[in-house]
This record gives sequence, structure tokens and C-alpha cells, in this order.
Amino acid sequence: MYSRRPTAATTVDGPPVESDIAITDVSAIYVRLPGYDVERTDSSRDAMLIRVDTDAGVTGWGEVDSAPLAVKAAVEMEAAHPIARGLRELLLGRDPFDTNGLWRDMRYGTLYGGRSGVLVHAMAGVDLALWDIKGKLLGQPVHRLLGGGERRAIRAYASELFQATPAATAERARAAADQGFTALKLGWEPFGADAAFDEALVSAAREAIGPDVDLAVDAGLAWDVKTAIRRARMLAAYDLMWLEEPLACDDVRGYGRLSAAVDLPIAAGEEECTRAAYVRLMDEGLIDVVQIDVTRTGLTQAMLIAADADERGLPVANHNFNSDVNAAASLQFLAAAPNALICEYCVTPNELRRTLVRNPVRFEDGLAQVPLGPGLGVEIDLDVVERFAYVP
Repeated sequence: MYSRRPTAATTVDGPPVESDIAITDVSAIYVRLPGYDVERTDSSRDAMLIRVDTDAGVTGWGEVDSAPLAVKAAVEMEAAHPIARGLRELLLGRDPFDTNGLWRDMRYGTLYGGRSGVLVHAMAGVDLALWDIKGKLLGQPVHRLLGGGERRAIRAYASELFQATPAATAERARAAADQGFTALKLGWEPFGADAAFDEALVSAAREAIGPDVDLAVDAGLAWDVKTAIRRARMLAAYDLMWLEEPLACDDVRGYGRLSAAVDLPIAAGEEECTRAAYVRLMDEGLIDVVQIDVTRTGLTQAMLIAADADERGLPVANHNFNSDVNAAASLQFLAAAPNALICEYCVTPNELRRTLVRNPVRFEDGLAQVPLGPGLGVEIDLDVVERFAYVP
């Protein structure tokens, strides 16, 4: 008989399955730059890494873009009861190939602590590490295991923050175009507070990159619906690729009103981490571009969400303002999703983002090259991890 309660390592009708490979440890490792400014919305300056070890001598890595120390607690905490458990103890001794079963068991085992948010984010990082392990053990890049294979490169856009002045913003925009990117996105503070200043920032960026480079704007959850409608109509003159997250992330009805009122494409979704939330954002929010951060959804869920979007005729793009671990996992996802639109790649300059992996994602003519090595296709530099390890 089918039960909603998962039972570890069992068949549908039979005894427990003996796996040849078992998880021996799960750890959450937080690294961040010194002099961290908590008042700046810039997640490129730190990274929460998930490491999963196995008795086969193969280690998988994932990343989580969330509240990092809360993620660490979600991984390491001891159980209070069967549906309030830490991820590490849930996974010890389990088969890393069983990504579907482990996702279900993690979901059930953390049910009391949160069916969304940090606990799902932590699960997502574990899920990435499990896919990394599977690819390494099989000698295949993850996108092939996800059902992709033909797509070797994805068009990428440079993702950057608005700067304090239009002139400084134009300088960053010009630098991205000079690197060969054919699209650029600018976002977050100081954008959003003043209409005239907002327009000055966007105008400066558009002038700097010219008409042939696509430009998107991330409003950073700045407005109510009526303000967003006015700003979207104002910004339409700058031929934007899309307007991203102009409203509070839970204002799904507002997204529906905004999408119906303006011609400018509306993108959203990076704040979500469950399939149900994405379906609501698509069906009630009527968004045009579905943005999926695999460090918050995991690859197992991301493929299901992409399929939901494809059924509705919607494209998917990734969200990534983190390290090349996120970038590599995102490219594996986009290479497998048939409705992939474009890849977000953070270009904000800092030492941690540039050096965390030994083999960064490569670019040619504005295209991100899908990593073809086994697993996610990137190698963590453990010396950098040790150097930037966070000490409370």
C-alpha cells in the first residue's frame, strides 16, 4: 500500500535495498570576504557550500544562496522528532544515487521546521552535491543525466548591481559589454526610490552599451503595483529585455495585475523554492520569464518546474549572483531544459567569486560554455575555502 510517509531505502514491495555506495558525511561550509557590509544586497561576497562525502571516495559539492548560518543549522542540527530532523543525520548511510527518494525523505523529515525557505534551500544544496556525485561516479556531466546533451553553450547575460551614480553605473555597464556579453542586467539599490533617478541610471546604462546589447532591470522588490505600472511604462522607452521582481515576492495577485497592464516582459521567481509556489506565480502572477535558482530549488525540483513552465509556453532562466558552483549547476540545468532562455552570470568583481573554483566557467562570444567534465564540472579550491572560512 502506498504511504505518504517515506521509509528509507525500501522498494515498493520488498525489503530494504542494499546500496553499494553510501553517504558518510554532510557538511555546511561558510566562506565570505573580510570587511563584509551587511547593508549591501550583494550575495557574491560570500558562499555557503554543501559538501557530501561517500565511502566510494567521491565528494560532491553544492551551493546555497540563503541565510547561510541558518542553512548550516539545518544541515547539522540534531533531531527533535521524526519530522524535525537535521539533513546530515537524515542522509548518513543513504545511497547518493537516490535523488528522488532522498528529496522526498528530506522534505518529510524537515516538515515541522518549514515547507519552504531555509530548510528547502539547504535541501537544494544537498541535491546539487548528490547530482555532482552521480556525475562523477558515472563519468558524465550532470546535464546528460538530466536528459540533455545537445546544447554545449548558452547565451549569457552579465549580472551587475546599480552603482551610486549614473556615471559609475555606465562604467560598469560598458565594462560588461567590453567583455563580450550581448546582454546585461542591473539591479537593486540605489534603484527604486526615485523615478527621475531611476530613469537616469537606466538611461546611462543604455547609452553606455548601445542599442545592440540587451538590457534588463531588476527592481529589487521596490514598488507597489500602481508604482510598478508607472515605472514599467516609463522604462519601456529603453527597450528592456525584461523588468525583474518589481513587487513584493508574495504579491502574486499584484504580479497578475502588473503583467496584464504593461507590455514589458515581467520576470520573477528567484525567491521561490517549491514547485507549488512557481505554479502559482505562473498561473496567477502571469509572469513572462520564470527564474529558477538551483541553489534554492535543487536540480531535482528545477527540472519539474521547467517542465511546468514549458507546458505553459514559458521560458526559464536561472538566477545566480553567487560563485561558479551556482553557475556550473545552472548551466547543467539550462543545457537540459528545452525551454531555457538565457544564463545569468554574476560579474561583480571580488576575489572570492573569482577564485573559489579552480576551473571557472568559460565564455566565448557572449556564450557560457556548459562544463563537460563529470558532475557539475567545477573543482573547488580547498585552499581558498580555508582562506575565507568564516569564523564567528
